[in-house]
Amino acid sequence: MSTGENEQMLRGVIDFVRLCGVLLLGVHLYICCHGALDAWNATSPFLDRQLLKAGRFPVIANPYYFKAVILGLLALTMIANKGKKDTEAKPVTIIILIALGTALYWGAMALLHLDLDPQVVAGLFSTATITGYLMLLSGGARISRLIKVELDKDIFNEMNETFPQWEQRHVNEYSVNLPAKYKLRGKVRDSWINIVAPFRATMIIGSGGAGKSYFVIRHYITQMISKGYTMFVYDFKWPDLSIIAYNAFLKHQDKYPVPPRFCFVNFDDLSRTHRCNVIPPEHMDDIADAAESSRTLLMALNREWTARSGEFFVESPINFVTALIWFLRNYKGGKYCTLPHVIEFANLHYDDLFPILGTDPALDSLVNPFVSAYLNRAMEQLEGQVASAKIALARLVSPSLYYVLSGNDFTLDINNPEEPKVVCVGNNPQRVQTYGAVHSLYLTRLSRLVTKKGKLPSSIIVDELPTVYWNTVPNLIGIARGYRCAITLAIQQYSQLKRDYSKEQAEILLNICGNLFCGQTVGEAAKDVSDRIGKVVQPRDSVSINRNDTSVSKNSQLEMAVPPSRIAQLSSGEFVGLMADTPTEPIKLKAFHSMIQNDHAAIAAEEAAYQEIPVIRNITPEEVNANFQRIKDDINEIRYFEIERIKNDPNLSHLLFIKPGK
Repeated sequence: MSTGENEQMLRGVIDFVRLCGVLLLGVHLYICCHGALDAWNATSPFLDRQLLKAGRFPVIANPYYFKAVILGLLALTMIANKGKKDTEAKPVTIIILIALGTALYWGAMALLHLDLDPQVVAGLFSTATITGYLMLLSGGARISRLIKVELDKDIFNEMNETFPQWEQRHVNEYSVNLPAKYKLRGKVRDSWINIVAPFRATMIIGSGGAGKSYFVIRHYITQMISKGYTMFVYDFKWPDLSIIAYNAFLKHQDKYPVPPRFCFVNFDDLSRTHRCNVIPPEHMDDIADAAESSRTLLMALNREWTARSGEFFVESPINFVTALIWFLRNYKGGKYCTLPHVIEFANLHYDDLFPILGTDPALDSLVNPFVSAYLNRAMEQLEGQVASAKIALARLVSPSLYYVLSGNDFTLDINNPEEPKVVCVGNNPQRVQTYGAVHSLYLTRLSRLVTKKGKLPSSIIVDELPTVYWNTVPNLIGIARGYRCAITLAIQQYSQLKRDYSKEQAEILLNICGNLFCGQTVGEAAKDVSDRIGKVVQPRDSVSINRNDTSVSKNSQLEMAVPPSRIAQLSSGEFVGLMADTPTEPIKLKAFHSMIQNDHAAIAAEEAAYQEIPVIRNITPEEVNANFQRIKDDINEIRYFEIERIKNDPNLSHLLFIKPGK
């Protein structure tokens, strides 16, 4: 027990030992410099007699032993001494003092052998010995002033914000495995990010340049194709991902039981695109399918509507387009059921359009509000209901879009065992909203086609998710495991997702994905990821210095393993996140904070040898324009024949707003 009385007694003992050491040092100097002292008449007969008796002891007789005893007493006082801690005390100063003091203290013995006047030798010897002793005393006293706890060594707390991670490669039939390195207590260790449950969906977050595509998505594409996945890739910056997928397909197409087709869709280079009807009649079994396509298309074209879902002037345009799609779905077996035909059909005059829609009894409930508004001459209301749809659809009027969307080179059932496919659809950052609306329809249609039993494993990879409106993705993620469908979504900022999908939808998407990669990002996403990774036990050292004493305390407490500020400072290719596991393949250490390792030289060489995306067909502008005009002619033909049929059928003539003969 430390008390003031005990400390005072200890200081008394230390002072006594130090005094003994000083007295012995004086005796040592008296013995070694006896000749010079005798010449100065500074010797004592009594002391000489006592030292003569003590000289029988080897410790006294041998000056080296005697000096060692004196130095030992000094060391004892230094060990027991508790000096006031000094934050400015430097180890270098202490080392210099002790080194010089030792050299002078022991080197003084060599002066005794110099062939000089004994008095000069005595002066030099005494000066060197005393100076060396004082330097050793000063250096030793400073040792106790050092603060051993280096509080400023790790100013960003990087050492404590590390944790053990999964270091073994865990491979299964469907896994994606990324080599990585991480730090643990100042040491760099090898690790693996093992996505053993890709069917539980993957979310990749990271600002531009964080390495989402280069460090993560490219490996998802190449490894999944090498394991026989069918695939749909939304390539925001065409053809960055498409060319990776195509060359991986060429390398591994023998891994598929049935050789798959590789299909491209892009609206800028029509010679390198397949044609695909985004609303094929054979895949619409119910009017609800048409309603879903209508909602997806108009929400993608009018993102602000996501916050106004359910309002009259939002739902009315959706119902209007639903009626157009379903009518063309049923007309002549769906011969004209394509998005370009829907757009042109919407532009018919009301006097022709609504009577034609009225011929399908299934559309009565959808068409009736528009007909009532027209008959009552509520034109302002009617324009509010219909014009918003027509204006939005008008953005898609383009010969190139019409050309791609009016063909049927392939269907979107990518995981069909009899006709497997790898499909890449490309956007253009300069035309994001226009092309993104069409791609939204592709994704919505795909959601229904891949969720069927008995199909091949499939992968849907969407880069820059906020550029498309995929409203069915939360439901798809919820059931994807049962259909072996791996969904991979990439976003730059969580705020973009909230803006384009609503806050509730964005939260669902962020929380429902089992696998999470987060590169450099800030805000709510960084906080959420930090919370999901959780806390680790971190040691804490603190030093309290006052005029009388110094106390050093050590404790541990739970702190964030990866705080949001750390996520905001991640380097390119550095990711934090979580891995999901399965009941049969548990992963104990799911959290990771590591630098994914890419062999840059090998990737560069591989890309240099890539084959270009092939030319699908040679197409001329004249053919594209002819297709554009043909679609317009198809709708005019439908208008002409249907109006004539209505006029000549007494059971339908009441649908006409302008009666025959007037």
